[in-house]
Amino acid sequence: MRLPLLPRSPPLAAMPPRRRRVVRAPLLTPSPPQPSSTPPPVPSVEAPKPETPDHHDPTPSARRRLPLAAGAVEAQEEWHPLPLSTADLSLPLTLPTGQTFLWRRTSLSPLRFTGAVGPHLVSLSHLPDSDDGRLAFLLHNDGSCPASSVPAARAALCDYLNAAVSLADLWRQFAAADERFAEVSARLGGGGARVLRQDPVECVFQFLCSSNNNIARIEKMVWTLAGYGERLGEVGGFVFHRFPTIERLARVSEQELREAGFGYRAKYIVGTAKELQAKPGGGEKWLASLREKELSYVIEALCTLPGVGPKVAACIALFSLDQNHAIPVDTHVWKVATQYLLPELAGKSLTPKLSVIVADAFVTRFGSYAGWAQNVLFIGQLPAQKLVVAQVNSDNGTTKPTKRKRGVQPKPC
Repeated sequence: MRLPLLPRSPPLAAMPPRRRRVVRAPLLTPSPPQPSSTPPPVPSVEAPKPETPDHHDPTPSARRRLPLAAGAVEAQEEWHPLPLSTADLSLPLTLPTGQTFLWRRTSLSPLRFTGAVGPHLVSLSHLPDSDDGRLAFLLHNDGSCPASSVPAARAALCDYLNAAVSLADLWRQFAAADERFAEVSARLGGGGARVLRQDPVECVFQFLCSSNNNIARIEKMVWTLAGYGERLGEVGGFVFHRFPTIERLARVSEQELREAGFGYRAKYIVGTAKELQAKPGGGEKWLASLREKELSYVIEALCTLPGVGPKVAACIALFSLDQNHAIPVDTHVWKVATQYLLPELAGKSLTPKLSVIVADAFVTRFGSYAGWAQNVLFIGQLPAQKLVVAQVNSDNGTTKPTKRKRGVQPKPC
């Protein structure tokens, strides 16, 4: 179940603006997808003991210097551009909107999010002097982690951020197909809400923490799980870890998680880790293989894991398994459906059977990337959506975070 938007972030230490050095890299040309009614082809609270990692020398590139703000402290940061503009990916519309719970805002001005993508500890920010709000990354553990380097981090980020998908093309097609989408798109600045392609193991365990929960507790639980992995470094007062392997999570006891505040979800975490560990070839390989299956098979397979129901399965499928037409139906999506797609269902209660009807209606309207359209409509339906728009449209990125909450569903996904 996807839940409330960002909670109040911990107070950020006053940080002077920094001089940022940007390393130019050739931009990729994304190949635009062609939505259709058929599924798309799949692209080829003391931290526990950490795991051990495994360097490639960064490729030298031309550099340019960004202007130094008045009163700034002289400091060098090497930023590397990605092939994504603000219209392709807006940080406040993508990272804190319920797809993942592991990124932290480590700066408000400029807006900066930090997180771990595999072994790479990176910060993401929009370059302040670029005409299109070019997204760039700063690698924090280059040289300190043998498995992390700038080229490897760039490749991992492009995969994680689904950079090969042309968001502008999708939004034009969605807006032409649906008046409601065109309205929400205009309010959100015309683009930027991108669906991530997360590591499946990481995604499964994040959404096991989401059932019957609020965003603050979900983030605390997911942060606790991440603490069982390899420590990557500290940024902005947060200590970041690589997400642990299935084998490491299988060694965690249910009692240990209950004492950490997981409640009944503790047995789901432990049970799923053991179920995945027992899969032929290992759970990581089994989950990755679901990227090549039909959506119905994927949902059914995921629902065999302890604590995973159809809605959580749809979230995992959409956000990590290339099932771009998966539709996680919660109360917000149900409201959109009954108001704009299936008004004849207004007044009825959401049931598993009606969830299937709603999902089919989204695919009929938006095609093989219907999950991406649903994600935008989901954001537009949230009570705190105006705050998201304020962040997106802020010229200086200094919008203060406030506590935001989505309605909690009475039953686990």
